[in-house]
Amino acid sequence: MKELEERIIKDGKCLSGGILKVDNFINHQMDSQLMFSCAAEFMRLFADKKIDKILTIEASGIAPAVFAGYLMRVPVVFAKKAVPKTMKDAFATEVQSFTKQRTYTVFVSKEYLNAGEHILVIDDFLACGNASLALAELCSQAGATVEGFGFLIEKAFQGGRASIAKNMPGTRVESLAAISSLDNGKIEFVKEGR
Repeated sequence: MKELEERIIKDGKCLSGGILKVDNFINHQMDSQLMFSCAAEFMRLFADKKIDKILTIEASGIAPAVFAGYLMRVPVVFAKKAVPKTMKDAFATEVQSFTKQRTYTVFVSKEYLNAGEHILVIDDFLACGNASLALAELCSQAGATVEGFGFLIEKAFQGGRASIAKNMPGTRVESLAAISSLDNGKIEFVKEGR
């Protein structure tokens, strides 16, 4: 998606260890107009799929997921990294965070993820695929079907797409901007037709 790629070039910053900092327009301060445009693109990309609900993980996936949910007219659920006192019965699984280098247990209330539902998973980044597969595991526990994964940014050099393909063959993966390298502080995008 050209608009997103241009914004990444303009405002994204490469940090050591393969980290792309986009906190001034995606995951700290959010550009609501850009998030709306990204959501419209997700709606177009998954128009052929039956989607009952969108699932994401706190916190950075919430904005694009909510905009997409608004456009698709479906509820949005986000997996929590801590169980609130009000959550009595939940699906749970562990996820290793690439950015924070720690393992979290994530939870979704059994009230909000149901057998037979068709789920679209949306998140800000696809890196190693750990968060995505954890969300898919929550869907599996609930008896729901993952119809696809949508990401704002894919770091293609970290293998997340291959991990999803290995663990969930045939499941659609769409990214709006795919980065092939962050070497030497330079952002390079995957060429078309990968």
